[in-house]
Amino acid sequence: MTATELGQALRRWRDRVSPTAAGLPTGGQRRAAGLRREELALLAGISVDYVTRLEQGRAANPSGQIVEALARALRLTSDRLAHRSRSPTPP
Repeated sequence: MTATELGQALRRWRDRVSPTAAGLPTGGQRRAAGLRREELALLAGISVDYVTRLEQGRAANPSGQIVEALARALRLTSDRLAHRSRSPTPP
């Protein structure tokens, strides 16, 4: 999977997880139903800047720990993650 494909997949996966499903408050007005970058970063324990760089294809080859943290935050199963690493379509 290229950096650009990973970024596209992350955006789609992020759009599919509601803050409520992730255990976050939904207060305030939202432009999208899914997680904000800041929320994904918080759940994964990484910086918002790194999430942004991954989504924009400016960060290549994230470590296995980062991928696992993102997968946990996005509620992806290991089977889905392995399958998605070959195909960038969202779950």
